[in-house]
Amino acid sequence: MNRITKAFGAGRPFIGFITGGDPSVEKTEEFILDMIEGGADIVEIGIPFSDPIAEGPTIQAASLRALQNGTNVDKLFDMVASLRLKTQIPLLFMTYLNPVFHYGYERFFARCQACGLDGIIIPDLPYEERQDVEDISNRYGIALISMVAPTSKDRISQIVQHAQGFIYTVSSMGVTGVRSNLDDTIAQLVQSIKKKTPVPVAVGFGISTPEQARAVVQYADGVIVGSALVNIIASHKEEAGLFLREYVQKMKAAMVVQE
Repeated sequence: MNRITKAFGAGRPFIGFITGGDPSVEKTEEFILDMIEGGADIVEIGIPFSDPIAEGPTIQAASLRALQNGTNVDKLFDMVASLRLKTQIPLLFMTYLNPVFHYGYERFFARCQACGLDGIIIPDLPYEERQDVEDISNRYGIALISMVAPTSKDRISQIVQHAQGFIYTVSSMGVTGVRSNLDDTIAQLVQSIKKKTPVPVAVGFGISTPEQARAVVQYADGVIVGSALVNIIASHKEEAGLFLREYVQKMKAAMVVQE
């Protein structure tokens, strides 16, 4: 049983996103450990990219800060290798196809395996072009996480047929960012996915409050939070660790479901 499967088997995981290299690679490692101490079950590490089309202003700004201080893919691979000596929770990369393509698919996924990464999310990978990447990621044991959006309704069966790890369900249209209200139809979308696959379904994009997390875990298998965490880092910079830990603790406490 791999680490992602174990995390979902132990309950409804809190999945936290953090931009690698913001404000530094060293601080990113510290912040991830703070999030884990607060109760994070899975961590997504964003590889900063100059044209993050799925991201809102918060994560775009974090990517820019990371790039400006010299963050690159090799430094993040080294950071994951260091983290793997300190934690056994699942670690994922979230990135765009361009950095993976330019690094070289074979070389990229070999490094993922060597450093102890568990999976990868590539928002701009077209389903029709997925097979080339998946063949290589499978060879190295790296789960290629599928994404389903509200516009995917007619293609859910197609998208989830090869789903690995969990299915990342986008809660609303548009880019990432904190939202005061979540789309009322997301529960229906999750139910539609669950009818077609036994793979766990986690919901992200816009979730930021304990109340939202509590609502989402009534129908989903996990909660994904990104912009709210990145905002904490933007506000507190190098001193963000304590605030990240406390925020994750509050979110986790809200995610307890009485079976």
